Amino acid sequence: ILSVKLQEDAGIDIVGDGEQARVHFVHGFLANLDGIDFQKKTMMGIRNNRYTAEVATVVGPVRRKGAVHAAEATAARAHTKHRLKFTLPGPMTIVDTIADAHYGRKEDLAMAFAEALNAEALELQALGVDVIQFDEPAFNVYMKEVADWGIAALERAARGLTCTTAVHVCYGYG
Repeated sequence: ILSVKLQEDAGIDIVGDGEQARVHFVHGFLANLDGIDFQKKTMMGIRNNRYTAEVATVVGPVRRKGAVHAAEATAARAHTKHRLKFTLPGPMTIVDTIADAHYGRKEDLAMAFAEALNAEALELQALGVDVIQFDEPAFNVYMKEVADWGIAALERAARGLTCTTAVHVCYGYG
């Protein structure tokens, strides 16, 4: 794991996991979930059709098979005494990055991903991660949906966390 030392505005040193072990910030999380068929590819518009991509498809109930990023967090924690930040994709962004052939409603799919994210985030916290950051570039694209169900899904993903949490609305799409 390659860790990157960051200096926050408050002067607190934080080491981030650097996402070095993940091919993609969303697909790295999806790789250890049940209900996703990576062989069944679907072409779809992403970020409100800003670009088209061939994506995996949800074909059954979404559940964690087990720890997704525990090895990365453990390795990063072993290499620093500084506060450790780990990033996870937000539920709305996952929904916008994968095809759904099972749930039928984006809201239901987002809540299923929020449950899996929450289990992962709680495990990362128990492993010594000090900051969990959810990356939600979709928040800057789907303003109505953010209010309708995006914030609720994000809150579900963070439920029970006592570590610092952050949300990163990437890319400046707005």
